[in-house]
Amino acid sequence: MKKIENTSKTHFIKKIFVKLCRIMGYEIIDQSNFYSPTADKLVNDILSIQGKKSINLPLGEVKITRRVKSLDIIIRTCASVQMLTQNKDRIFKKDKIEYTLRSINSILKSVQFAKNIHQNISFNIILVDHNSSNENIIKIEDMIKKFNFEYKLHNLKISEFIEKINQTNKKNEKTSDNQLSNMCNIYKSLELSKTSQDLIYFVEDDYIHEKESISEIIFTYERIASLTKNEIVICPTDYPFLYMKAEDTKLFLGENYHWRKINESLCTFLMSKQTVKKHWNKLISMCQQEHYPFETPLHEIYKEEICISPVPSLAIHFTNINSAFGLSPNKDWKKLWDENK
Repeated sequence: MKKIENTSKTHFIKKIFVKLCRIMGYEIIDQSNFYSPTADKLVNDILSIQGKKSINLPLGEVKITRRVKSLDIIIRTCASVQMLTQNKDRIFKKDKIEYTLRSINSILKSVQFAKNIHQNISFNIILVDHNSSNENIIKIEDMIKKFNFEYKLHNLKISEFIEKINQTNKKNEKTSDNQLSNMCNIYKSLELSKTSQDLIYFVEDDYIHEKESISEIIFTYERIASLTKNEIVICPTDYPFLYMKAEDTKLFLGENYHWRKINESLCTFLMSKQTVKKHWNKLISMCQQEHYPFETPLHEIYKEEICISPVPSLAIHFTNINSAFGLSPNKDWKKLWDENK
């Protein structure tokens, strides 16, 4: 006679076990179907809980001791200047406003995606614009309004900062008007960051982002800052110039990306308010006189603070195709461009 097993008792015991694991904060995985009954999710879903724990199989759980509270995104726009320091065409050879709009669109899409996951974080959108036409300003604002995001738009007044800037650069040459306006824009962005509560993302208007970029940055900041017990700096772009010399590095695991320690970046980066305050004089010095390379003060900061960038890239710098400071390797540039039309 066939033996009938009592599955109801087994299921009852399993339910009790799952509840106990949830109460105690443990995560369990059913290896037969890649399902986590404690999280009620498949393991390919997001298992991490922002502000509490970072979970990455098979490494398990990292308890979050550095919770992100808010993110201010300060976007520096200037649709009137095609290229800051070059006369070459950008990839796809469009007017600058096209890159600005697609960049802003990609950032807002990424914020919208992040808001659904990181519901306890406040997001603030701030724009600092220099010399864009009224027509282009309207285009920018119309795009933001489609997302129903609150935002602040500041029209940069060069006169507020120009007297604070040495108009002779480190090569003892006259600094170009375009570079002076760029330095004023960075100066204004740093001044605005004084009212921020936690993280600040300083970003230029020719970086097109992946949809998951902001969420990945938040998860990764919490995970790596909790592991290292220190504030960190994040650059979202995997620049070509990072592969032009062999350097020792450190490798970190984020939510869905690998991240490596870097010693150099351009002027799109994320810092905490605490780090901005700590290195205020170095950051402002980048705006007070043109260095060579321009980002030298940032590189000095990276000698003291860990700066990491993702592999592959989460944001692509849409500049000239031959530029070592532009298009990230092993990415589908055209796809990302088309997705943010």
